[in-house]
Amino acid sequence: MIISVASGKGGTGKTTVAVNLALSLDRVQFLDCDVEEPNAHIFLKPVIREQEKAYIPVPEIDESKCLYCGRCAAVCAYRAIAVLPPQEDRKGSSLIFSHLCHGCGACSALCPEGAIKEVPRDIGVVETGHCGDMEFVHGRLKIGEAMAPPLIRQVKKHVDPVRTVIIDAPPGTSCPVVASVKDSDFCILVTEPTPFGLHDLKLAVETIRVLGIPFGVVVNRADLGDKNTDAYCQQEHIPVFLRIPFKKEIAVAYSRGEPMVKAFPRAKKDFQELFREADRRHQR
Repeated sequence: MIISVASGKGGTGKTTVAVNLALSLDRVQFLDCDVEEPNAHIFLKPVIREQEKAYIPVPEIDESKCLYCGRCAAVCAYRAIAVLPPQEDRKGSSLIFSHLCHGCGACSALCPEGAIKEVPRDIGVVETGHCGDMEFVHGRLKIGEAMAPPLIRQVKKHVDPVRTVIIDAPPGTSCPVVASVKDSDFCILVTEPTPFGLHDLKLAVETIRVLGIPFGVVVNRADLGDKNTDAYCQQEHIPVFLRIPFKKEIAVAYSRGEPMVKAFPRAKKDFQELFREADRRHQR
């Protein structure tokens, strides 16, 4: 079973829920897909055994073959290629904006002269390791890279289908989140009972519904804010699986990089019940 943990906004406790859920289960694989700012390793403290560079294929144009017909630029949905046709007093030229390229390969496949080949461009690293019996994988995007989804997809290539897979998704509802939660069996949305939390929860709910993934909600810092989040979940028939209270002791443990289920072992039962409820709803 693949469970992704997401949130409409940052700072709601998404990684906290993902880490503590993973530590409460047996035969788990943890994938940190928040490749722009991975931080699950701070709490899990894995032993990294392997590091591999991640690449994306980008086009390279052989000017000796290119007729500057512009077909490559026309087919590129991301405007990663610009072609200037030749003029009477000027030779044609082409430009590749590699940071905009998604590596789809359409330009090289459709070039009538075979003037385009794909070359690898380094975008980051994928690190694998273990935390006790738990398998651990995360990606680290190179500083300055504009697109996280290609690296997220390479992290997800390590999914082990014989284990329970916990995916820590990036915050928000943009392309990196979609790439992370796609193909999940269930999604847990983490929110907080504040106006901002509710606003972004609604966006996350719309996104997950479009993807057709069953989901439920965890409310962090549940005794703060107002009751509007509960009212919204009730109105939309969204199950609330767990309410994590706002306690100084939890925040202190967090500041030390200590997971909740280790600082407060009784909390493990709550996360195990969270998993069982997600599994039951997935089986429906």
